[in-house]
Amino acid sequence: MIEHDIATKRASSAFPPASGILSAYDPGGFWCEMFGAATDPAMHTREIVERLGAMRMAELDRRARAGEREFLNLGITFTVYSDKDEIDRILPFDVIPRVISARDWKQIEAGVIQRVAALNLLLGDVYGPQKILADGIIPKELILGNSNFRQEMCEVKLPLGVYVNICGTDIVRGGDGQFYVLEDNARTPSGVSYVVENRHLTRRSFPDLMQNLRVRDVSNYGEKLFQALLELAPANIPEPQVVLLSPGTYNSAYFEHIFLAREMGVPLVEGRDLVLENDRVFMKTIAGLAPVHVIYRRIDDNFLDPDAFNPQSMLGVRGLMRAYKKGNVALANAVGTGVCDDKAVYAYLPRIIRYYLGEDPILSNVDTHICREADGLQYTLDNLASLVVKPVGESGGYGITIGPHASRAQLDDCRAKLIADPEAYISQPMVALSVSPTLCNRRIEPRHVDLRPFAITGKSTWVLPGGLTRVALKKGTIVVNSSQGGGSKDTWVLEDDA
Repeated sequence: MIEHDIATKRASSAFPPASGILSAYDPGGFWCEMFGAATDPAMHTREIVERLGAMRMAELDRRARAGEREFLNLGITFTVYSDKDEIDRILPFDVIPRVISARDWKQIEAGVIQRVAALNLLLGDVYGPQKILADGIIPKELILGNSNFRQEMCEVKLPLGVYVNICGTDIVRGGDGQFYVLEDNARTPSGVSYVVENRHLTRRSFPDLMQNLRVRDVSNYGEKLFQALLELAPANIPEPQVVLLSPGTYNSAYFEHIFLAREMGVPLVEGRDLVLENDRVFMKTIAGLAPVHVIYRRIDDNFLDPDAFNPQSMLGVRGLMRAYKKGNVALANAVGTGVCDDKAVYAYLPRIIRYYLGEDPILSNVDTHICREADGLQYTLDNLASLVVKPVGESGGYGITIGPHASRAQLDDCRAKLIADPEAYISQPMVALSVSPTLCNRRIEPRHVDLRPFAITGKSTWVLPGGLTRVALKKGTIVVNSSQGGGSKDTWVLEDDA
């Protein structure tokens, strides 16, 4: 069971002894990704602990600072619109890796594949016969009244029946050592570029730390993505043209758009670079118009086609939905996948998995109270000070009220919002997120982490080994989002645990 109070119900702080710069490290009672817990010590990290312990702090700090300069010089940045003084910034990188055992990864990988399969079946159903709604597994209004439900997608036939081609699943480890899913990101999940660039930086800066260790590779993500996108192309196209559609340079993830286009070897385009003729998509080139068959779009539904959605959009392609519905072009991810990003829909995922797959979930959800339901709302109001309240449609850590850390005024404000619009919120117990050793001001201290594995689905589903480990750099906080001051770590998945 997940702890409701991280201050009183924590994993044991005991762990195998370490030396050198790790000798004073204390995970503070939380489950540690490097050391495990007294009841389940991490045996697979012993070689890495020894190598880290043998390093000098001055050398570790020097390499860390050199890495930050390299990220800045390479333009590996993201955008924070709310900070006028530092809009473009590097994602802080912690040089001490997060290590995942082969045994743990096997469970994570299988659980992610299972969830992606269920999400695709759900979307194919709600935009088709809607059996799951008729059978009462999910309330109709939760889907049909969802702001991300797209009526335009009803009865549209998609290549391979796949809606979610790229999925990011946010996972945490609780104080009991078990993995739990916090949310699914099925629209345009971001962050995979940092996974690959973090590994490149680690290999350049810490070759001695990785030497002879069997760590699974992450450099083939672009190749895997490109091959999956080719599988979506209309039939009888000998050499399909794939493009990546970006909102442009002012988007927070523009570096990632450039990175992925380069990794796949495809053009990076904006809406103004594409036109339609006879309901087919073409790209403007210096040699004239060139046909486009698959679009990996990093633009939200509302801005994708001004004829179908927001008529004021300057970012999309006029008439794109007509070509899409006729099967003349494929989009990844499909239009309307945002239904699965809704945190209230997330609460039903265990039921959805059992309904479509006849299986128990491999990865459990965090216990979730749906405030649109009377019992869920009452429980949330009665236990507000011990719960985390989240708006169902927000991302990036915005709008969250963390009860145990909130002031009286913040709790009162949250209570008023819940009463005024209960359908907009869910609540969850506060999870004792696991920690990982992190370099903080020339000291190694515990910081909370989560994990976002990325799954690519075409004819089958492949999961990038590891994914993005986000780390809450502020002491005591559990908010790991980059927009809220979080950073990232290189994530090592071991080939075996010997």
